[in-house]
Amino acid sequence: MAIAEYDRYDALGLAQLVKQGDVTPVELTEEAIARIERHNPKINAVIFKAYDEARATAKSKLPGGPFRGVPFVIKDIGVSVAGWPTTSGSAFTRDFVPKADSELIKRYRAAGLVFVGKTNTPELGITGTTESRHLGPCRNPWNTDHISGGSSGGTAAAVAAGILPMAHGSDGLGSIRIPAACCGLFGMKVTQYRNPGGPDDRNRAHGLVVDHVLTRTVRDSAAMLDWTGRPEDDAPYAPPPKARPYMEEIETKPGKLRIACSTQTPLGIAPHEDVRKVFEETVKLLESLGHEVFAHDLSIDYRKLYRAQGWLSAAMMAASIDYASETLGRKPKDDELEPLTWAGYHAGRALTGEQVGWALQTLRIMTREILGHWRKFDAMLMPVTIAPPPRIGHIDPVNLEPKEVNRRQARVFGYTPPFNLTGQPSMSVPLGMSSDQLPIGMMFTGRYGDEGTLYRLAAQLEQARPWIGRRPPVWG
Repeated sequence: MAIAEYDRYDALGLAQLVKQGDVTPVELTEEAIARIERHNPKINAVIFKAYDEARATAKSKLPGGPFRGVPFVIKDIGVSVAGWPTTSGSAFTRDFVPKADSELIKRYRAAGLVFVGKTNTPELGITGTTESRHLGPCRNPWNTDHISGGSSGGTAAAVAAGILPMAHGSDGLGSIRIPAACCGLFGMKVTQYRNPGGPDDRNRAHGLVVDHVLTRTVRDSAAMLDWTGRPEDDAPYAPPPKARPYMEEIETKPGKLRIACSTQTPLGIAPHEDVRKVFEETVKLLESLGHEVFAHDLSIDYRKLYRAQGWLSAAMMAASIDYASETLGRKPKDDELEPLTWAGYHAGRALTGEQVGWALQTLRIMTREILGHWRKFDAMLMPVTIAPPPRIGHIDPVNLEPKEVNRRQARVFGYTPPFNLTGQPSMSVPLGMSSDQLPIGMMFTGRYGDEGTLYRLAAQLEQARPWIGRRPPVWG
């Protein structure tokens, strides 16, 4: 294989070439490194480079997993890679170096992947844009004046630019789906605890945060979840087991699905006209594929839901920062956390036990309310974002007042968070472009534990409206 053809293949495709002897893991690793060096100055996606370790791994006897020899990067938050710094996008935790791999990292290694580095993330993964003071802004390969999304923005930018075929991400309130939508990728937020979160899932925000990958093809996502998607035996809320391998699901026609659709936003504002256009085109596409599509709003008390989520998230943030202080043996200095983070920390410490208890009770009750809607249909269609990716600096957690950051976020993001609170699987599918050629993603959410239906639908949509051939200006 001519190495110039590297970006024609997804991760399974590259692994097949390795298996056939057409290319070596060393060659793939060198190509990924060369692409990081070529494109990273433009997009700032990879913020930790482990080239020597990657080269040594590529030369070693790799496990015979489904992705043997494929280069891969890890998001710089949440999971631990032994000997690699985990900054979580913050100057305060920049010197934290875990001694052991997380369980998910062990499974990635067993899949045969070659780790080449870590990707950019906002401070503590808080915002839907990746623009931290410590790591700097991550830029969108489709237009470097615009955001790549967050908090898996570095991962999305690296995959969208053709540096790697897929990469690790995590999703706490939309952090896989938002960057996938911003960068024209496929992103599945899996069911709560479908993938392992241990051994220390302290920073999982009471189950809101899940890990998976961002990919250019549906099959890479399915194959990876087949490999990693089994909870540990001590997982607190293990989901129902899958009916069959997801790789079989994507080869199976979804049949006629009942799909509810809604553009209702928490603030009641209308989505951007470009988002609305892609949404309407998606409804027509679904109907042409034989599905029953009908309007249906969740009609929940969003203000109450987000107050409960905000209190719980603030309490969890305060606990996490205090734990980091204990681990590091010191408290954060004033300039080591951004204003938005400090605001959340102080808000969390000021909460009463009664308020945290109310938040937990409210989220539990409203989760049941939301999940009950899926008795009437198989999946729900919404946009991923209210507007196309805004320009860098529009949502600036470093220089804007915290209230203004949150106000602006609420007018761009808002569709994704409920399904972290419920734990349902929810995916971003790259089904359109804005008038100025920025990607727009559509979100489909399934019943609790039912990634299978979503993968069948995603594969059908990928076949009907292929996106693999779309390439941004920063590419290859």
